[in-house]
Amino acid sequence: MAKDFSFDVVSDYDVSEMTNAVDQAQRELGQRYDFKGTAAKIEFTDAKAGVQIEGETKNQLDAVMDMFQSKLIKRNISLKVLDVSADPVQGGKEMRWSVPFKKGLDQDKAKQITKMIRDQYPKAKAQIQGDSVRVSSTSKDDLQGVMSALKAAEFDFPLDFQNYR
Repeated sequence: MAKDFSFDVVSDYDVSEMTNAVDQAQRELGQRYDFKGTAAKIEFTDAKAGVQIEGETKNQLDAVMDMFQSKLIKRNISLKVLDVSADPVQGGKEMRWSVPFKKGLDQDKAKQITKMIRDQYPKAKAQIQGDSVRVSSTSKDDLQGVMSALKAAEFDFPLDFQNYR
């Protein structure tokens, strides 16, 4: 009897790594000479569902965002987790930029993933289970191929793999 191997595809990020990236960005903001005496800061929004970046100008907000993105890259967090579609808001003499994090797979995203798996690896079975996609096969090689194909694909949301059995 053949044993099935499986893993789950989710759209998630490591909360502790995200916390470390924000903390490092806050420390660097305090150290950099070009931010001394300015209103520039970065902090989590409520429930750590995003970050709030504050500064005096749009250029300053962009500089803080670049610094934060470099911290995310060093911690192996995909930049696709940041939803930068919203524009900064001017409030008095300061600007605020609320950047939420993308988390979870909706039905459309899950269907994109399962369609790609079915097209490229017909022996692998993909099932949508809530906010994740379970991929199973009798061959570990097929599963590793699916993983590498998903990593190479250009989705507009971050992917992570869990429960490899």
